[in-house]
Amino acid sequence: MQISLARQVALVTGASSGIGHAAAKALAAAGAAVVINYHRQAEPAEALAQQIIADGGQALAIGADISKEDQVERLFAETLEAFGALDILVANSGLQKDAAAVDMTLEDWNTVIGVNLTGQFLCARAALRIFNRQGVREGVSRAAGKIIHMSSVHQRIPWAGHVNYAASKGGVDQLMQTLAQEVSQQRIRINGIAPGAIRTAINKEAT
Repeated sequence: MQISLARQVALVTGASSGIGHAAAKALAAAGAAVVINYHRQAEPAEALAQQIIADGGQALAIGADISKEDQVERLFAETLEAFGALDILVANSGLQKDAAAVDMTLEDWNTVIGVNLTGQFLCARAALRIFNRQGVREGVSRAAGKIIHMSSVHQRIPWAGHVNYAASKGGVDQLMQTLAQEVSQQRIRINGIAPGAIRTAINKEAT
């Protein structure tokens, strides 16, 4: 099935590698202008943006730590400044800091929850505010906006030694479902994807 996202604007968080990188590439191939968010890995994000532009698309790499409210607000403001609208958010950023619960530091707990769960909330909230202001863009999309929350099978499957990660993904599942219930009448679509292990950098030791 050929899907056209022409004239739509997509923002993908954590898009310098892995699933986010592939999602940004696919959205651009379908015709969307793509904002490629990264935190520390600027080079691959900027290289992807240049590749998309060289292929005739529109793209911009923007650095931001999505666990920080002020940086999220800047990320979305720069997206609007560059492309004038937002139609799709792929809330993908995630990380692991693994340890048995008895050994896990509060810093590692807070870091994972901050990126994986709080970051998804902050990005979703920013996107929803934009969707509500701009409404349905006739001739562009039948929805006022779309959010895809990237989760994990561990939103349902316990994972010893990864209590912070599993807790964050359980939270993402309920975040997604609750937001969907809250905004469905506003023609905003909220969905989640919960993949198993994918051959990406986060799973390097397991491959």
